[in-house]
Amino acid sequence: MPIRYPRPLRPGDRVAVTSPSSGVPEALRARLDTAVRAVEARGYEVVVGDCMDGAGHVSAPAAVRAAELTRMLTDPDVRAVVPPWGGETAIDLVPLLDWDRLREAEPTWLVGWSDMSTLLTPLTLLTGTATLHGNNLMDTPYRTPEGLLSWLDVVTVPEGGSFTQTPPGRHRSSGWDDWAADPHVDTMVLDTAGTWRRLDGPGDVDVRGRLVGGCVETLHHVVGSPYGDVPAFARAHAPEGLIVYVEAGEDDAFAICRALHGMRLAGFFDAASAVLVGRTAAPGRPSLSQDEAVLDALGTLGVPLIADVECGHVPPYLPLVNGARARVVHTATRSELTQTLD
Repeated sequence: MPIRYPRPLRPGDRVAVTSPSSGVPEALRARLDTAVRAVEARGYEVVVGDCMDGAGHVSAPAAVRAAELTRMLTDPDVRAVVPPWGGETAIDLVPLLDWDRLREAEPTWLVGWSDMSTLLTPLTLLTGTATLHGNNLMDTPYRTPEGLLSWLDVVTVPEGGSFTQTPPGRHRSSGWDDWAADPHVDTMVLDTAGTWRRLDGPGDVDVRGRLVGGCVETLHHVVGSPYGDVPAFARAHAPEGLIVYVEAGEDDAFAICRALHGMRLAGFFDAASAVLVGRTAAPGRPSLSQDEAVLDALGTLGVPLIADVECGHVPPYLPLVNGARARVVHTATRSELTQTLD
């Protein structure tokens, strides 16, 4: 069965903003305005929804958030939907979304990362629609490091087109910019050298498969449910296998190890040709590092495990299209990921 790709965005298209999880507090509204202007500068019309309240951990009641997201994704005038950022409990939307309408509607890009994985990945698994695990709206004003693309670049790629990204060799080691004090900041602090590493042993890697994955802390709760049936997706869409990506935001190594074991037991990695592991600042424990947690849970899969990929909570950001056909190359002198929208 073919993956459904949204048509590429063109100047004049409409981009909708909503908060399926956490909204934006008043102190950060200036950053939101800056981010909206960054999207408008690419020639798009931006409309901001009603679910944006940042006073609590969610922007509105679950039914209201689900209705707004469904409406935006099924509106033929909206070509992409992007949240300001992630949050904590987007999982409460999953049973409330109108999956039949989403399946029947013309595909629209849904963008985001962190808690948005809870919605991105089920949308791809249940409807066959490609989704974009990439920078959130509040990250969009940052200038993209050499070798990487912004989500604003990816959504312009036509169906059948390909793009290649390479690690920039630097990342941010700690801390976050103060958007309340400087809402216009557009330069990432990338103060530490580092690139991809193979965790499972030496040897060159050159593998292919369809991409699927997300944030471990949020996504593992739907894996094994009807909304997280990766084996069924692989059978329908990826006879060649999957390139699975995972990333840890803040949970310690014990929690990540348990979650990865549970995902494995639910079949999340059954069709994996390789696993990409996002760079993380999440803590280890005295007897178990984050690397060791991955190896403990996934080391016997018998596939390459590539760590420090720029797909997690450590800037910069390497956008990944759930459902895209991918080729991963990693050698002593070359690391790259090519995605093809077919």
